[in-house]
Amino acid sequence: MRLSSKERLALRLTVELGRRYGEGPISLTALADDSEMPQAYLARIAVRLKREGVLQSVRGAQGGYMLALPPDSISVGDVIRAVEGTLLNVDCAHASPGCCMDPHCVTKSVFATLALRISDALDNLTIADVLTDESSGEAMFTGNREILAC
Repeated sequence: MRLSSKERLALRLTVELGRRYGEGPISLTALADDSEMPQAYLARIAVRLKREGVLQSVRGAQGGYMLALPPDSISVGDVIRAVEGTLLNVDCAHASPGCCMDPHCVTKSVFATLALRISDALDNLTIADVLTDESSGEAMFTGNREILAC
């Protein structure tokens, strides 16, 4: 599975806001400056995350964005679905008539199983887990920190 730049940036934004949870709203300008994320792209992603209930915003001079829920209540799956709509973008992994081979597709069950396992893994990994892993310095899962890579 390869995460798009939009998914990676959405996850980075959510983790940054999770790191600052309880401090009130943080401006996108401050987040972009502190974390070297592109502000214009960040703004578009923040709007999507807000629309899907992951973030909330406050207007005004002291405004900005913050998590809509505590970091332990937001999963990595929630963040990715908020910006992409699905975790595995393969037509035959979902109940859609996108496959020209359906109902005779021999790989449909493979992709459906893969989609379920990816969904389970990412839904059981919260922003708090990412922050805890980050502070402990241990690698998430058994590999490197690919999930937060640029």
